[in-house]
Amino acid sequence: MIRRIDKLQHPKAIVFDWDNTLVNTWPVIHKSLEETYLAFDKKPMTMDEVRSNVKYSLRDSFPDIFHDDWEKARDIFYNTFEKVHLEELQKLEGADVFLKHLTLLDIPISLVSNKTGKYLRQEAEYLNWETYFHRIIGAGDAENDKPAIDPLYLALEETNLDVNEAIWFVGDSEVDIKIAENAGCTGILLHFNEKPQDMTASPHQIHPDFDSLLREIRQFY
Repeated sequence: MIRRIDKLQHPKAIVFDWDNTLVNTWPVIHKSLEETYLAFDKKPMTMDEVRSNVKYSLRDSFPDIFHDDWEKARDIFYNTFEKVHLEELQKLEGADVFLKHLTLLDIPISLVSNKTGKYLRQEAEYLNWETYFHRIIGAGDAENDKPAIDPLYLALEETNLDVNEAIWFVGDSEVDIKIAENAGCTGILLHFNEKPQDMTASPHQIHPDFDSLLREIRQFY
């Protein structure tokens, strides 16, 4: 089911989230957080809790969870993450074909993720997807992370495009819709046939899969 709030503008560029928008990384995130929580004698989150609560970058979220020990917790998280994130990385079904179609339509696309930049680029390269993207921007690459607008502007550098509703931001969570709102862009929520979570931000559209979103994009070409 597609939710339409208003008529969209022709997309001059599309910026994507990464985790659980184009790839399935929930098992990796869950495992890395589990090891970190156990190291501090905290009860680990269930997978459902991880999926509901993990939205912001580590540097924005860990200080609230681990307080003065957040940097130690960060190191434990990344030690686990580095061991498994490539071997456990999975393309979401249909993502490869979807990105190839966008390339044929000659739409500039970029990535903006709250995953640390070096890991984000490693994963895109591992999947042989790095050539699809004009820019690949992760947490720590800009002064602030999503939902701040800094990484979006960095991702669009050298495109000579104004940041407005002709820029679409596509993601799976509230933070992705918030960055679109903050920048005055079009926010598209992908929820892959799951019930969308309640959120304070309002997406312009909600799509259940890549085919639905691609049909929407093709209307303009």
